[in-house]
Amino acid sequence: MYRVLMSESDVFATIHTTRRDRGFIRDSLARLFVAVLLPLVLLVSSTAGKAHAALPLATVEGGPLPTLAPMLERVNPSVVNIATFTTVQVRNPLLEDPFFRRFFGVPDAPAQRRRTQSAGSGVVVDAVQGYIVTNKHVIEGANEITVVFSDGRVLVAELVGSDSQVDLAVLKVDPKGLKAIQFADSGRLRVGDFVVAIGNPFGLNQTVTSGIVSALGRSGLGIEGYEDFIQTDAPINPGNSGGALVDLSGRLVGINTAIFAPAGGNVGIGFAIPANMVKAVLTQLIAHGKVRRGYLGIEVQALNADLAEAFGASRTEGVVVVQVDTDSPAGRAGIQPGDVIVKLGDRNIDKLGDYRSQEAVVFAGGKLPVTVQRNGQSRSLILALDAWDGEQVAGQQISSRLRSVQLQNFRQPQNPDTSAGVLIAELANDSPAAVAGLRRGDVIVGVNRIAVPSIDKLREAIRNKNQPLLLRVYRSGEFGYISIR
Repeated sequence: MYRVLMSESDVFATIHTTRRDRGFIRDSLARLFVAVLLPLVLLVSSTAGKAHAALPLATVEGGPLPTLAPMLERVNPSVVNIATFTTVQVRNPLLEDPFFRRFFGVPDAPAQRRRTQSAGSGVVVDAVQGYIVTNKHVIEGANEITVVFSDGRVLVAELVGSDSQVDLAVLKVDPKGLKAIQFADSGRLRVGDFVVAIGNPFGLNQTVTSGIVSALGRSGLGIEGYEDFIQTDAPINPGNSGGALVDLSGRLVGINTAIFAPAGGNVGIGFAIPANMVKAVLTQLIAHGKVRRGYLGIEVQALNADLAEAFGASRTEGVVVVQVDTDSPAGRAGIQPGDVIVKLGDRNIDKLGDYRSQEAVVFAGGKLPVTVQRNGQSRSLILALDAWDGEQVAGQQISSRLRSVQLQNFRQPQNPDTSAGVLIAELANDSPAAVAGLRRGDVIVGVNRIAVPSIDKLREAIRNKNQPLLLRVYRSGEFGYISIR
């Protein structure tokens, strides 16, 4: 019989155990593990079901022990380190003052440039075409992206597309000699499943940590636009972003993207984007260079017991429709305020987070089945999805001079002067556009003397991504020109 807790006298006696006694205890514990505990581990692993892999065994000092080494040998070549290089302009505020320059006779001089470097991780998802998935924030604003493989190869990567709402980006490299990871069905994950995180924390290449799934469907964290995170206690640190979260079979269950770190380091709370969401988004990015989400045309709120009783719903959890745009897919399909959404696509809607995360993988041009409860009766409807004009696009995908800028289609029918254009939704203070004078909230209505009522027209007008840009901009009721060279 073994003690779980020891008194102070037990601890003192243990510390003063003779070397011979310690050797006897060590040998006894080793025999106990091989004879009793190891068969129990193997029995549990063999009966856990086909969906959950058993740990492989390695022979250590004459006895078999569980190990992850064979799985990692297969998976590590699919996980890469990503280095990004960004050139930023560094200006002295005094030299920006015309009076200062004139008083001291300082000639005009171009701003100094400084090259910065950052690191992250990525995962090879298509070995034939050379596609790698990572987090958008890993490559944000980068002028140059290089990928380092486990065998030491270094390749230059091209940005295919990114999605700020889910924080994913797809890169493309020379596909020669690549090995792609296998996707798991993240919908089958359960709290308590073992997972392994692989990445590049603090620049330490090919670092592996392990843990379990702590929670599923985490949302409302304010990290991304659409949140449906896998929470894990596998240690995740800066540099792990974009790396792989895999199951014991080495299949991808998520892309590591964020940590909860009140003290700046790992505290056992990490978040990963589920593999099913990753697969849906990267398909859009590869096909279109952006995500063309569908527009439903409804606003919802969380359902509670009082609302359920008021609307005659047989369930007290889920979401209820509070507003419907008449000229929208939902309006045309017959959805009404007060309808309780039970199912969206193939996903049951049990909470507001379920609805928001399903919105992330609803794309324009498709048909979306929706099940609602109305007056206690179930109804099945089909929505023909329109494109959502509010989707943001990274400016770097259109021109290097618009890097670190988020663009969004703009509509204002009531103002004939700016009925359509491209809104500056976000931009970094050190971006070329900001240095040239562009500001958040500006609306681009023309580029290089060509009208641009939409992002697609802006892309068409800029044939050469590196050409200087002459933007016609609407701001605070007035028009003006901004040149970005």
